[in-house]
Amino acid sequence: MNGRGVVVAGSGVPVRLLSYNVRSLRDDTTALARVVRGYRPDLVCVQEAPRFLGWRARRTGFARACGLVTAAGRRAAGLAVLAGPRVRPLHREYHLLARVPGLHRRGLAIAVVEIDRAPLIVASTHLDLDATARRAHAGQLVVLLERARRRYGAPVVLAGDFNERPGEPAWELLARRLRDGYTVAPAGEAATSTARSPRTRIDAVFADPEIGIAGCGVPVDPVLAADYPAATDHRPVLAELTLRRALPGRPSGITAP
Repeated sequence: MNGRGVVVAGSGVPVRLLSYNVRSLRDDTTALARVVRGYRPDLVCVQEAPRFLGWRARRTGFARACGLVTAAGRRAAGLAVLAGPRVRPLHREYHLLARVPGLHRRGLAIAVVEIDRAPLIVASTHLDLDATARRAHAGQLVVLLERARRRYGAPVVLAGDFNERPGEPAWELLARRLRDGYTVAPAGEAATSTARSPRTRIDAVFADPEIGIAGCGVPVDPVLAADYPAATDHRPVLAELTLRRALPGRPSGITAP
């Protein structure tokens, strides 16, 4: 581990996690799937997954087009966690955050997984445009993630569209408990919104201190980046993480259902 808390390559299990607001698959889904496949993620935290007519078939079809399966997700709040072939899904949870009159319902999708004997809790969320609601919901996320950490005995990574910039209240609440991947190990570019004219970083990946972060940011492969404006209205965030394996001969502490 180097001075920034980055685990040196080869010292653990490498994991590629992509966070992406897909705008209900209303744009060019062929371009979108091309972007996801091109970055070869083990896990994808999805925001604004389809919620209306034919939502299940559309989500399943998108996952299949990306070479992934759904590890967690429900219709409400438009969240999902998708998993690749290396990932062994073990448990899933779905939580609706406190209702705020007049605003969209927000939530938290959790997938508990194992990758090469390394356990991980993966969570996807999408906070509101309203600052008061964001701050209240961020506090609820902290409680729910701590409960999952105790229940499953695994580290947490939280990814999502936070509709807020670094330094603002909800972001800072999360950053005091989890590490902001881009701040720890910036890679690629920072701005995630909008895809056509990126100026603001409102999407992020946060991780527990025991998870190594080798790099995090908007990936800039020129061929794949050319698809960003057509795919959706956000740019993706790619985090290169490193996990600790369970000790040989010792179970991870998490069992499949």
